[in-house]
Amino acid sequence: MPLSLYNTLTRKKEEFQPLHPPQVGVYLCGPTVYSEAHLGNARGPVVFDVLTRYLRYREYRVRYVRNITDVGHLESDADTGEDKMAKAARAARVEPMQVAQDFTNRYRQHMLALGCLPPDIEPQASGHIIEQIQMIEEIISNGLAYEVNGSVYFDVPHYNDEQQRYGKLSNRSIEDQLAGTRANLEGQSEKRSPLDFALWKKASPEHIMRWPSPFGEAPGEGFPGWHLECSAMSRKYLGVLSDIHGGGLDLMFPHHECEIAQSQGSHAHTDEARFWMHHNLITVNGTKMSKSLGNFILLGDLFRGPTGGLAQGYSPMVVRFFLLQAHYRSPVDVTDDALRAAGKGYRKLMNGLRLLDKLVASAGEAAGSPTAADQLLALADKPASFLDDDLNTPRALAALFDLLKRFNTLATTPAALAEVGAAALTAAAASYRTMVQDVLGLQDEPRANAEQLLNLTLSFYSEAKADKAYDKVDLIRAALKDQGIVIKDTKAGVEWAYSEE
Repeated sequence: MPLSLYNTLTRKKEEFQPLHPPQVGVYLCGPTVYSEAHLGNARGPVVFDVLTRYLRYREYRVRYVRNITDVGHLESDADTGEDKMAKAARAARVEPMQVAQDFTNRYRQHMLALGCLPPDIEPQASGHIIEQIQMIEEIISNGLAYEVNGSVYFDVPHYNDEQQRYGKLSNRSIEDQLAGTRANLEGQSEKRSPLDFALWKKASPEHIMRWPSPFGEAPGEGFPGWHLECSAMSRKYLGVLSDIHGGGLDLMFPHHECEIAQSQGSHAHTDEARFWMHHNLITVNGTKMSKSLGNFILLGDLFRGPTGGLAQGYSPMVVRFFLLQAHYRSPVDVTDDALRAAGKGYRKLMNGLRLLDKLVASAGEAAGSPTAADQLLALADKPASFLDDDLNTPRALAALFDLLKRFNTLATTPAALAEVGAAALTAAAASYRTMVQDVLGLQDEPRANAEQLLNLTLSFYSEAKADKAYDKVDLIRAALKDQGIVIKDTKAGVEWAYSEE
């Protein structure tokens, strides 16, 4: 079955065929690192992690790019307000790049905890100023941008005159856009049209982040527009037309709409990507996440808990499982009940992994019957078939639970196990393990507290010693020594230390 994905650009599911098979270029719009990542920042990386894992499972050679925005993201989509990075730096009285590095480090740690493999390339906007200036110069030379007082704006009406239709990704007409809040020209007198957006902004005297600019009669210093950076970095690392570009629904307009316009207006003359994928948004107890409502959930706080209206913390793997329970194009509502249920489901899959080796070993060399073997293998093929259908992770998980139910039956019914046969069981077990760990990225996350288990073991040691059960005493000492732990009998009681041997 071919892989099909929903393409926002065409508003339909399409069979995925890469431009240059087996190579596949994937770009995900990453975070603006002016604060710690919140739960909404996690959904895109988890979705695209499964996407890239599955593409590799299907033997594509994937180049996955996920950027870091550390400059150019103004407070307002209307090109007004302060740069978010500069504002955070000014508040903390540190350099902007210090803020960027701190929150980038935290973001990477959180993504790894969530099981997201690092992207192949993770470019930072501030490191690609040359590429962004080059793209602006191309757009100016094509007559689709203009310079005013050292700033450069994309000419949306002129772009539309050439039948490119600004709004085709978000399906918004020009009339609707003009009627929207972004059409307010207050403080934007430099623009020829309220629809125009900044490619480059001249830096005011108090602006912290600035680079030499070739724009204006007396070139000074400025900084790139937020939308521009992804177009320039995607082109640099994935070519003028990539296979897949994505992010949250909140990025569809204006960010991704502007990206397409920029790529069409440059010398590339493309829609930047063939497939545009957008994941839906997250609510908390039925309400949009908001700092003012007190339900804004930072990832670090979520892992520790309680936070944002939730009664407890939840481990990264439980959060990942929770996000995968919903199709990426569906909204997700975060509640304690839903996260607790996700924890149970996740641990059930992990118990399945623990069952596999024992089950395969107990099958011996039984030949089995072709019918029973085919039925088991058909169950094992189901998860991949659902991922082929627009990355349907909830149905893939349901299929894995069906397969696990069959494994549990085989574990308790020797006759059924013999009928399936060793070969089919081994193949089905390998499929389960691959889907759970390698494709869905769900790894074992032990719940046990090592310190508590060690103290419990020492209490057993003390009891055995008091009872003069020296065989048990020696057994416990030897077992702990194998783990690099030595027991010390002191006047104050039993203690432990790391072995120095």
